[in-house]
Amino acid sequence: MKTRRCTLHTGGVGLSVLLAAALLTGCNQSTDDLQAYIQETLQRSAPPPERYEAPQDLPSHSYPRDLDRDPFNRLSFAEPRAEEVATGPRPDPDRRREELEQYPLDALRMSGILEQNDQRWALIRDPNGTIHRVSEGNYLGQNHGRIVTITERSVELEELVRTGENRWEHRAATLASRE
Repeated sequence: MKTRRCTLHTGGVGLSVLLAAALLTGCNQSTDDLQAYIQETLQRSAPPPERYEAPQDLPSHSYPRDLDRDPFNRLSFAEPRAEEVATGPRPDPDRRREELEQYPLDALRMSGILEQNDQRWALIRDPNGTIHRVSEGNYLGQNHGRIVTITERSVELEELVRTGENRWEHRAATLASRE
């Protein structure tokens, strides 16, 4: 029977330990030059800030209260013809504005309808959540929209929109319920 003998070769392990020790001494450099640079930087004085000039006040402009034309309308250099001014649809300036005319049409929602006998009302919700009862002939929206027809699913309007300095035209609009 043969016996085997295990021997540990310490020569390879010793060489590895010696090499690791040599490498680690290279990592242990002194940081004296870094500390000197930091001290030198801290002792330098900061450059002076740039000169600050206070902003100048701009001249103000006052617009006259009684302008000849509305600044939010399209500017037209053409002179209106006399027949355009005198004829055509126009909003009634003496008509009392209704509650729902202060909101744009896209901010209003149709919530439903009510019917009694042959009378039909639409229920309209304003942006504040208040529900208003309206019927044919009432006005909605900011474009002088008069209710023409109330169906089960929509309110049909005829709006009066400005197309020029002194010209207006009718435009159909619909406020539909969301189901």
